[in-house]
Amino acid sequence: MMKLESHRWEDAMEFPGFWGNEQLKANLSAAVDRRRTAHFYLISGPRGSGKRTLARLLAAALLCRDAHSRPCGRCSQCRKVLNGSHPDLITVDDPDKKTVPVETVRRAREDLFIRPNEADRKIYYVPRAQDLGLPGQNALLKVLEEPPVYGVFLLLADNPDRLLPTVRSRCVELKLQPLPLPVVVEALRKAFPQAGAEDVAAAAQRSGGWLGQAMELLTEGGGWLPQTGDFVQAYSRRDPLRLLQVLVPMEKLKRDQLAPILSQWQELLTMALSCRSGMPAPVPMARELAVNRSCRELSQAVAVLAQSLDHLQGNVSPGAICGNLAWQLQ
Repeated sequence: MMKLESHRWEDAMEFPGFWGNEQLKANLSAAVDRRRTAHFYLISGPRGSGKRTLARLLAAALLCRDAHSRPCGRCSQCRKVLNGSHPDLITVDDPDKKTVPVETVRRAREDLFIRPNEADRKIYYVPRAQDLGLPGQNALLKVLEEPPVYGVFLLLADNPDRLLPTVRSRCVELKLQPLPLPVVVEALRKAFPQAGAEDVAAAAQRSGGWLGQAMELLTEGGGWLPQTGDFVQAYSRRDPLRLLQVLVPMEKLKRDQLAPILSQWQELLTMALSCRSGMPAPVPMARELAVNRSCRELSQAVAVLAQSLDHLQGNVSPGAICGNLAWQLQ
């Protein structure tokens, strides 16, 4: 089922407050001021690069009623975009589906020819453009060829190479760039004033310049699953009984439940191995592992978990995998 709904944005900011990508911001600001914006934008970049933030700011700028500073963040149009209630900002997605169904795109295409409710433009926000699939992209092409004057599409893609060349050629591509390390550190200090300097520096360096990924590393709890903290304690303390107590309940999990847990363990062990090699560890659990386990032990554990994930994909039972881990990770 297609979802045509207003998108809720978080942490509203003015357009000049968008971190980094200075040339891109200057070009967009000039286009908005001169009213020479495009009908189709492709915002590309990896996870955590700021695609959603830029899309929000651009949507607000396109609908803003202020004559001097767009988006102003104060007019009724901006406020509705920022709080997710604007009737002319429409999300085109079905998050329950791995691929955006072609029916979703067709419904959006039909809706496009109904004039805007209250703004001068009608904006369609496509958060998973790379997941449109061939039928969906072909359905979208019919709109790209002859759009109504008020129609705007904001396509977001982690991997724009998955889009048809005919789709990409009709879009203005806004390719986001990683931020300089000092910019990431400054942004993190403002967003996480209570975080320690060591954690901020490690998260910034680990992120590769992608602010969203750095923020994930510093988010309270880090998104870690409960089993991950228990594993770190057991493995760091070289406590095989405690490790067994962690793994035995996991034998009853389904494969799609077990895989994220093992992936987190592998991620933390990889961070710890980097820490042992001189890189800063972005989270305390990785530092704990690095202090208590040798490079050789961490490397072996990473390999064991990689093999376990491969076996999980090969339909080996969770019980057999957890039993093997209890022996291999002692």
